[in-house]
Amino acid sequence: MNLYLDDLKPGDRFTSASHRMEAAEIKAFALQFDPQPFHLDEAAGRQSLFGEVVASGWHTASVAMPRMVDGGLPIAGGIIGTGADLCWRSPVRAGDELHGVCEILEVMPSRSNSNRGSVRIVCSTLNQRGEAVTTAEMRVIVCRRGS
Repeated sequence: MNLYLDDLKPGDRFTSASHRMEAAEIKAFALQFDPQPFHLDEAAGRQSLFGEVVASGWHTASVAMPRMVDGGLPIAGGIIGTGADLCWRSPVRAGDELHGVCEILEVMPSRSNSNRGSVRIVCSTLNQRGEAVTTAEMRVIVCRRGS
């Protein structure tokens, strides 16, 4: 299902598939992209304010993105962002099962280009208990049908 600007309205919600966070995956991502001790080392994790190894917030965001693309936010032509306000709400631990929920807040046809518009969306990544681990309010460009 690919949706266009004309298909969207405030209140529309989309839910993605889920992803289980594994300890090895958390450490591999951290080693390459966020090599902080509490993401990599069990002892350092225990000594941190988290009390154990936790996933990088950037890892959590990276896990959410392909789920949005694959159905959590089925925008025709892809998700082209023009800005976002990302908040990390809760740490993600090995064994957490994450999925995304995106809700359309506002749909605005472009005044200068009749082929597209912008949509304001809030996307939350939730764990298996339904707790938001990240939230992102963003604006994306969406094409009109037939453009």
